Amino acid sequence: MKFIVQKFGGTSVADHDRRSLVVDKIGNAIKNDYFPIVVVSAIGRSGDPYATDTLINFAKSAGVEPNARELDLLMSCGEIISCVVLANTLKKNRYEAKVFTGGQAGIITDNNYGDAEIIRVEPDSILACMENNIIPIIAGFQGITEDGNITTLGRGGSDVTAAIIGEAIDAEFVAIYTDVDGVMTADPNIVHDAKVMETVYYDEVFQMAEYGAKVIHPRAVEIAMRSNIPLLIKNTLKESNGTLITNYDKSRRYRQDKDDKIITSIAQIGNRTQFKVIFDGSAKQYEDDTILFNIIAAEKISIDMINIYPDIKVFIVDGAIESRLKDILASQGYNFEIISNCTKVTIIGNRMRGIPGVMAKMVEALNENNIEILQTSDSHTTISCLIKSDKTNIAINALHKKFELDKDR
Repeated sequence: MKFIVQKFGGTSVADHDRRSLVVDKIGNAIKNDYFPIVVVSAIGRSGDPYATDTLINFAKSAGVEPNARELDLLMSCGEIISCVVLANTLKKNRYEAKVFTGGQAGIITDNNYGDAEIIRVEPDSILACMENNIIPIIAGFQGITEDGNITTLGRGGSDVTAAIIGEAIDAEFVAIYTDVDGVMTADPNIVHDAKVMETVYYDEVFQMAEYGAKVIHPRAVEIAMRSNIPLLIKNTLKESNGTLITNYDKSRRYRQDKDDKIITSIAQIGNRTQFKVIFDGSAKQYEDDTILFNIIAAEKISIDMINIYPDIKVFIVDGAIESRLKDILASQGYNFEIISNCTKVTIIGNRMRGIPGVMAKMVEALNENNIEILQTSDSHTTISCLIKSDKTNIAINALHKKFELDKDR
């Protein structure tokens, strides 16, 4: 028997009509001789009755901040509600189904509430269910500790659930159903002629997720990469080929010929703040690279786009912690400058390694649109530029056009 995992996001199960489409997708998998294991997210988005953010706000309405353990317990409820409603919809359509929490499905985690790491998966209960021809419906985004406490896996954690279950049962592939047609060359809300990519490499999608594209959770891609399980991103609301994420597939070949594009996609992360720390004697003995970065690390502040020069240290942080870092640096006497409201724009492509002129082309596209580059960073498969956030849409459209991502492959 060929096993597949089908994961349905919150918008896919938000109402009766959409849940009916989900049942059709599950039924089609069975007709094609697959046995589906279904993973479900919480219904809807913030403001909807059972969405995760709605539950969090409801708990906070009592006037006391819930502790991490109890917050995870509450947040796990949204997925459980989705599972029970979907299971009943399946039963109404004459399919046998059984609901499992993450813990009941055998997902064992550490006790890092809110962002737990999966230690192992014990899929016996799922396999027993399947042996009896019963479709398992598993609550995404959650697991259980060794001592029985419910944990959550962080935002987007249902993707992680789907991938780890796929690995545990050796699935043929993992299908992630959402409200878009597949992985896009850029954010379609910004670039109206963004294209759906037919097939992409694991590491390209991992880079896209890491650099801000809201496609799939990076940890889910890591799991799929290590297990070599293909991921398929598809639209719940329509029939489309979607995007296949894999290393190589003969039927949907990732083109490597001379006409293929060097850059495959563009991603962005907004609300960044650039810090420029100047070693001019103001902080005296604290003006040491090791001391500076250890002070920041001790406060558990993540920094990015790090450039180190003898007298200047430049990096960016999430804008949400700008004020806190300013206070920390000021308390030690550091002289520093900041630029708020920035966006990190990144071009991504496996084939740019060793290809001259990619940076020149990126700079040209931004300069042609009078967009100042505040900072850059790069890897073998990415180049990032920091720009002011009010230029984000112009920059992404300019880069999309410059690298001809608006044209069909």
